[in-house]
Amino acid sequence: MLHCGRLSSPFSLRPAVSAEPAAYDPKAIEPAAQSFWAGTHAFEVKEDDPRPKYYCLSMLPYPSGALHVGHVRNYTIGDVISRYKRMTGHNVLQPMGWDAFGLPAENAAIKNKTAPAKWTYANIEHMRAQLQAMGYAIDWSREFATCRPDYYVHEQRMFVRLMKKGIAYRKNSVVNWDPVDQTVLANEQVIDGRGWRTGALVEKREIPQWFLRITDYAQQLLDGLDALPGWPDSVKTMQRNWIGRSEGLEIRFEVAGGHEPLTVFTTRPDTLMGVTFVSIAGEHPLAVEAAKGNSQLAAFLAELKQGGVSEAELETQEKRGMDTGLRAIHPISGREVPIWVANFVLMGYGTGAVMAVPGHDERDFEFAHKYGLPIEQVIAIRTPLPPHLAPDIAYDPNAWKDWYADKNNPAAMCVNSGVIDGLGYKAAFDKIAEVLGEAATRKVNFRLRDWGVSRQRYWGCPIPVVYCDSCGAVPVPEDQLPVLLPENVEDAFASGDVHSPIKSDPQWRKTTCPQCGKPAERETDTFDTFMESSWYYARYTSPGASDMVDERAKHWLPVDQYIGGIEHAILHLLYFRFYHKLLRDQGLVGSDEPATNLLTQGMVIAETYYRDNANGSKDWINPADVSVQRDERGHIVGATLKVDGKPVSIGGTEKMSKSKNNGVDPQAMVEKYGADTVRLFSMFAAPPEQSLEWNEAGVEGMARFLRRFWREVTTHAAQPDHPEVDVSKLDVGQKALRRQLHETIQKVGDDYGRRHSFNTAIAALMELLNHVAKFGDMSDQGRAVRHEALQAMVLLLNPVTPHVSHALWRVLGHPETLLEDVPFPRADPAALVRDALTLAVQVNGKLRGTIEIAPDAAREAVEAAALAEPNVAKFLEGQAVKKVIVVPGKIVNIVIAS
Repeated sequence: MLHCGRLSSPFSLRPAVSAEPAAYDPKAIEPAAQSFWAGTHAFEVKEDDPRPKYYCLSMLPYPSGALHVGHVRNYTIGDVISRYKRMTGHNVLQPMGWDAFGLPAENAAIKNKTAPAKWTYANIEHMRAQLQAMGYAIDWSREFATCRPDYYVHEQRMFVRLMKKGIAYRKNSVVNWDPVDQTVLANEQVIDGRGWRTGALVEKREIPQWFLRITDYAQQLLDGLDALPGWPDSVKTMQRNWIGRSEGLEIRFEVAGGHEPLTVFTTRPDTLMGVTFVSIAGEHPLAVEAAKGNSQLAAFLAELKQGGVSEAELETQEKRGMDTGLRAIHPISGREVPIWVANFVLMGYGTGAVMAVPGHDERDFEFAHKYGLPIEQVIAIRTPLPPHLAPDIAYDPNAWKDWYADKNNPAAMCVNSGVIDGLGYKAAFDKIAEVLGEAATRKVNFRLRDWGVSRQRYWGCPIPVVYCDSCGAVPVPEDQLPVLLPENVEDAFASGDVHSPIKSDPQWRKTTCPQCGKPAERETDTFDTFMESSWYYARYTSPGASDMVDERAKHWLPVDQYIGGIEHAILHLLYFRFYHKLLRDQGLVGSDEPATNLLTQGMVIAETYYRDNANGSKDWINPADVSVQRDERGHIVGATLKVDGKPVSIGGTEKMSKSKNNGVDPQAMVEKYGADTVRLFSMFAAPPEQSLEWNEAGVEGMARFLRRFWREVTTHAAQPDHPEVDVSKLDVGQKALRRQLHETIQKVGDDYGRRHSFNTAIAALMELLNHVAKFGDMSDQGRAVRHEALQAMVLLLNPVTPHVSHALWRVLGHPETLLEDVPFPRADPAALVRDALTLAVQVNGKLRGTIEIAPDAAREAVEAAALAEPNVAKFLEGQAVKKVIVVPGKIVNIVIAS
């Protein structure tokens, strides 16, 4: 802003004078800033604030015991956005809580022979202190742990309401069972047939489970993705694929011998005449019936109970099957086709039966080829056909991929199919539906399955249901909630037993039926922990509310910016969206989606080091224990173990993990360099959506930058006089520095606010500091421009390095204040105007010189200056200029005969 040719506040206050600038000491300035923020309740927010609301939320952490670098990156991204939004005039909510239930706490309790609650609460205390040491602008007054009864009581209340609406229900289900952890695993937790945590071979078991009818919301969840332009396309694509909407026919096949008919669902009824067998799941009633008189088949069905039930696993495993001896009757041709049990068909998906068309399905082709089953062509490309696709040519297994045709390919037609010969997909679909009549039903199917929310372990929210011999499964009345999970279970875990204390405690299970008053037993399963993380964002908006949320939720929701890893794209983020719709339908929230914008940060990777063991295994060594040698470009060319000085092998960069022992303790980095340095590196090393390679040399570089910045500001502040900028008196050099300052202000604001490109913002500030450091003008206006630049830099860096900015603001003469309440700098349009432009001059595309030209210079003047530039003129001697191309404001290219 300009007033009477002089720059207005906040840059006009006179600084305090210091004879000897103090050195940069993060161990002194960071606790001081944090103490000020805590003492002034700086980041606690209220709903009656007149500023526009902004809800910035990072995914809540599991209290594992210590922050890791992934946490630091995630929460620093959120903090930069939050502080920037506060400085641009928003009332910013940035809360924090703890996703505190779950199997890891229970396993740790077994290992350490302590109660999960004790272990969890101790970890929360430690991790909270770590987060506070990072200086995050969190409203700690809204903190909660999901394992506390005052949180999960609302989850139980919601479940009771969903039971009454029929959205929550119980049924037998085939599940992945980990025999070591003794619990159900989600499909994504089964890796190569083994439990992700225990490595035990997973079994298929049929047990009663509680479900939520997420499938009732499948179309809403699919349609809602189109209303989320602020979500990454990759996440939306993954969710669309997971929901998997498909339109098709449900077709009934009679079964010879008077058996019950079976039903299949297909999206390709145009291939019905190519069915040569039917595949069914091992749990299908027909398979079970056939196995009663067939010991070999019974043994095969028992084998199929081993391994997971995920589609990904089924796609990659070897295709195996066995003929049941039963025959299905083709609904059009009337011919009998064999019914096979196949290990790639699941009872929980569709009808548990699949019509097999091996001529046009890769999986069916592989199975048919292995077991010598017929393969028939019923789809072809319209004439003229390649010879190997002509209908009278016998099947060639090498031509399978040529036979395959997408259903939307306008050149595809039915062949060898009787009444639908020559028809395309849509016409054939309609004709088959007409011919089959009552034996076919048009249906929309979804790949999405209902959400199984039961877990068989202890450390989770108790499911509020009792079982009565007379009344069955009865929800606990809301006025009797919460059903408390006992926390004082030290004795149960002292033995290292893995069995749930509430399952083995008859006193806890014993209760009375709320309907008839007879003796009853409590449900001893607990909720999947995705339940707690699916509505936590809403609870932050309404601390202390008597229901899940109150009217304050409608003020804050939806979340304006949500931040977390892309690995949560399907499970958490899909349940998160689903639960919000449940809250909406209860009248608790007023929006359709929980978050308007989503940022998915990349993973953190680091170098790995190892030595080979005698048995061929590798002994992975933590980077902190290794000394590295680098070349002139900073690349690691050698490494030795610090304790013995002997070489270690370099394993390359990989995601930080315990298995590769390449994790970095952020607390150690904070103690060595300070929180601001760690924050700065985590924002500078890579764009937020890309992987960040952690290396201490980069951290050291950020520490050097902050020391330089501190030194520049404190040295300047120690000077006795700093006049205000008078734009009418600036010379060329002063205008140039001021122009760069305001170009940087413009860029950094855009990088923080719109682009979330924090690394380029920091790079621009580093470049600006270089120019300020080289600016030796000690005149009144020279010092004034430098003062303006340094004050602006303090504010521009504040979202990333708030501690040093807090301290330097005082060094520059301002009273101690919350910088988030100081307006973010705004670029002065007048300062951005250039007196001259520098244009590159090329001759036949090669740079030969530069020219300085007025911004409004005519094209003729630009051409003349380019042709006259001495170095350019040398390359034009004796040459005929064919044409001159001028790209306004950027470049001049002179074309001569080559």
